[in-house]
Amino acid sequence: MAWLYLAIAGLFEIVWAVSMKYSEGFTKLWPSVIMVSGMWISFGFLALAMKTLPVGSAYAVWTGIGAVAS
Repeated sequence: MAWLYLAIAGLFEIVWAVSMKYSEGFTKLWPSVIMVSGMWISFGFLALAMKTLPVGSAYAVWTGIGAVAS
């Protein structure tokens, strides 16, 4: 289950990273709202995954998913 949580966290990392670009420095409301929501969800699922997985492995996979897809 932890790997599923980590995959979801990685997907939401992509969401917030892409929406950060579209928020144009927080000047556009909805991309900014999506970005902050995506961050909360991503960090939440990452925290759930790290209850079981080692921190280094979880972080490496999480950032790897974001780096490959963004």
